[in-house]
Amino acid sequence: MSDLTPRSTSAAPAPADGDNRYKAVQAKLDKLGKAMDDATLELEGLRRSMQNNANDAGDMAQDIANALLDPKFVALTRAVETALDGATREVRTLCDTAQETADLTHQTRRTHARLYGALDDIRSNRKERTPKPGFFNR
Repeated sequence: MSDLTPRSTSAAPAPADGDNRYKAVQAKLDKLGKAMDDATLELEGLRRSMQNNANDAGDMAQDIANALLDPKFVALTRAVETALDGATREVRTLCDTAQETADLTHQTRRTHARLYGALDDIRSNRKERTPKPGFFNR
């Protein structure tokens, strides 16, 4: 039995709406990083659950064999164990990828803040309007 429940969030943690202002980009990166951190935790829980199920299937196959039941049931139960072991490895890979993506997202947010934070402070605290980035590159 699974303890997984559907999440009530939208598919995209941060919409790609074309809003490239500094604070909007920072908020999107923050939201994406948190969503990836959450996904990593959920995937790790799924991996542990699947590994426990695989172990239980292996124990059950041994119990079936010890009870001298039809060998086809032992083989089927071992096949379930093998399938769960394989799925567990793949979930581990997915979990590692989600963690790497989360780490890169947090790093990108920090780099973005370092590169553009001071400029945003200057532009945000002026009364006069300033040209958009790239205006002088024409």
